[in-house]
Amino acid sequence: VKYYFSEGMKNDQGDDISTKEIKTILGQIIEAEDKSKPLNDDDLTKILKEKGYPIARRTVAKYREQLGLPVARLRKSL
Repeated sequence: VKYYFSEGMKNDQGDDISTKEIKTILGQIIEAEDKSKPLNDDDLTKILKEKGYPIARRTVAKYREQLGLPVARLRKSL
């Protein structure tokens, strides 16, 4: 039963990765973004896929919310 409720996934190389690892990387990407042009969830999804983390946009949105980070338009600074 535990197999079906795993708290992680596999990257492009087949290695196990935890949701905590993905959330850490997601937070780092958002922290480093250009605050005048913040990345939306689609952009974040593409960046994570380029880094080898196959993840859906809705999962990125869920993790972003769990980290307490607002949507792109609310992260925008002038």
